[in-house]
Amino acid sequence: MSSDRDTARRISDEVYERELRRLQIELVKLQEWVRSTGARVVVIFEGRDAAGKGGAIKRITESLNPRLVRVAALPAPSERERGQWYFQRYVAHLPARGEITLFDRSWYNRAGVEKVMGFCTPEEHSRFLEQAPAFEQLLIDDGILLRKYWFSVSQDEQLRRFRSRRKDPLRRWKLSPMDLESVNHWEGYSRARDEMMASTDVPASPWYVVESEIKKHARLNMIAHLLSTIPYSEVEQDRVDLPDRPVVTGDYQRPDRTLYHYVHDHAATLLAQG
Repeated sequence: MSSDRDTARRISDEVYERELRRLQIELVKLQEWVRSTGARVVVIFEGRDAAGKGGAIKRITESLNPRLVRVAALPAPSERERGQWYFQRYVAHLPARGEITLFDRSWYNRAGVEKVMGFCTPEEHSRFLEQAPAFEQLLIDDGILLRKYWFSVSQDEQLRRFRSRRKDPLRRWKLSPMDLESVNHWEGYSRARDEMMASTDVPASPWYVVESEIKKHARLNMIAHLLSTIPYSEVEQDRVDLPDRPVVTGDYQRPDRTLYHYVHDHAATLLAQG
């Protein structure tokens, strides 16, 4: 891909920040609509490693109430969980009335990493592809609003992001051995994705593909699409009136500051250093 052409296609940071703020305001409206109506929303984020799922989730949640909007990013199953019905541990993270759950990877692990890396048997994989649409239909029939997003990224861009993570001490933790394995199994993951889509991209719960070669574009596209698929409306909020100044009653006297353990003013130290 030509870097000049890629740069020309990118929206400016100013436009990005302005539109992201607008969308985040709409997300707050969606959250309040979910809370007031008792709706339940499940959003699945899937895709290749470093495809931008985490960044999109972060922008969705950063202005929302964590008590109402939860992120489910499950670790590898325990020995006990491996002995359960496959979907069982995911059911525990489904939303109650008035809640939203964002699955940072989901039951589709079985169609991806488990299939490619041999963590499940061919029979288990085949059974999953057969059961997943039925499982999701049960959720939909019970009133859950289910949305599934696949973040798509090219092999060259994925490798570039991996290299960037390796050099960044703040993001190096994101680069796992499984990520490195995904580079060597690109074709295997492609075949697994194609098979997954063929079986689980159904009218009741379709997959929506997010082109994520440019992260900022992907975030805006995904959030705008999610909002467009849910018939939310703005909920009128109770007016909150604040007093001009705090009401002072009695003869309260604050204890002397020396009685408390104050945090060192690190900022003042930095200012003094120039």
